[in-house]
Amino acid sequence: MLVLVKAAQFILSLSLLVIVHEFGHFIFAKLFRCRVEKFYLFFDPWFSLFKTRKGETEYGIGWLPLGGYVKISGMIDESMDKEQMKLPPQPWEFRSKNSFQRLLIMVGGVLFNLILALILYSTILYVWGEQYLPTQNAKYGIVVSQTGKEMGLANGDMILSVDNKPVESFTKIVPTIVLDGARTIEVLRDNQKITVSIPKEIIPKLLTDKGIITLRVPFTCKIAAFAKQSAARDAGLELDDEILSLDSIRYTYYDQFTDKLQASKNKTVLLEVKRKGTTFFKKVNVGSDGILGFQKNFDLDGLFEYKTVHYGFWEAIPAGFVKGYHAVGDYLKQFKLLFTPKTKAYESLGGFIAIGNIFPGVWDWEAFWSLTAFLSIILAVMNILPIPALDGGHVLFLLYEIVTGRKPSDKFLEYAQITGMVLLFTLLLYANGNDILKLFK
Repeated sequence: MLVLVKAAQFILSLSLLVIVHEFGHFIFAKLFRCRVEKFYLFFDPWFSLFKTRKGETEYGIGWLPLGGYVKISGMIDESMDKEQMKLPPQPWEFRSKNSFQRLLIMVGGVLFNLILALILYSTILYVWGEQYLPTQNAKYGIVVSQTGKEMGLANGDMILSVDNKPVESFTKIVPTIVLDGARTIEVLRDNQKITVSIPKEIIPKLLTDKGIITLRVPFTCKIAAFAKQSAARDAGLELDDEILSLDSIRYTYYDQFTDKLQASKNKTVLLEVKRKGTTFFKKVNVGSDGILGFQKNFDLDGLFEYKTVHYGFWEAIPAGFVKGYHAVGDYLKQFKLLFTPKTKAYESLGGFIAIGNIFPGVWDWEAFWSLTAFLSIILAVMNILPIPALDGGHVLFLLYEIVTGRKPSDKFLEYAQITGMVLLFTLLLYANGNDILKLFK
């Protein structure tokens, strides 16, 4: 069920983004009296799932969910329609329009994706507002993974600043470190301010370590579910059992309990357990993985003081634009990491499975529209890249024509389109191959 919910959200979001993107091309093409032969959601090699004709345009749904397209007469695009290009230019064709009109037609998709993202961000802020945990309200400090410990951080540290600048939202700490290339983190440890240096070589690990910095929480341990292989269940523990102590030690924080388990691999530990008001002790054999094989009930209600900012209608619009501006900036920084070999960011590149997994396992409209807005930003940025077969490739050749006064030959555009398509399919295979490898791992 969880997979189906994620998949449904992904398909709905992708469909919406593709339709809006292609409509941007479509509306400008119609504005400048270009003939649009096809408008398709998803690609339709050999056959389509649905199609209908209205006027001069065929509207349809393809079976290959890799995007979508509008086929504009007199344009070298995904269709690779060479025969049409051999005929004399007609007034309704793309190639007959002036360079400024062709430029607007090509950037229409990107423009509409950006507009959609700004509308969504503004609407989200108006309807739901913005809730986050101020970094200063992480009152129990942080828990860090092995990567965090290698950086010099420790469980219980209170983060004060990154590169001497306070980070307002707790969830922005790691992105700020990675995307802004931060060099230092100032923390409060045992009532002393300590500056932790961030080595450059740690960045690749930051990109793959999802739990490098998390919230520290008090120790409460009520069993909510068991893993397929569970030492706790094998020892006779049941759902809703509450663990009170480990080897007669009652812990203050949950990470202290898990650290003790990790230090007790392949050993027998004594748990103090409370069940329906009765307390008893149970011996449990800890496996080589250092876990007991259960999921605890994480009830964080009331533990932290979150901040909620509400926006009126007219306040939400500029706030949404600012949010969209920062989203574009953050994604460009992420994209830059792909071309920085030392970061090895290309290893974390993901395909459809990775994108689908960012959606929650339950249907949450706020999360859905927030993710759709960000994916719209990604689609806009990706499409404006100066790569043949993408909108940015066509824009690049148009700018060349505007500056030099010379139009690239149809043969050159044809070869460029083929090259771009090969590059894109290679990238697609690599990204989705990464997804498959991660599944096996």
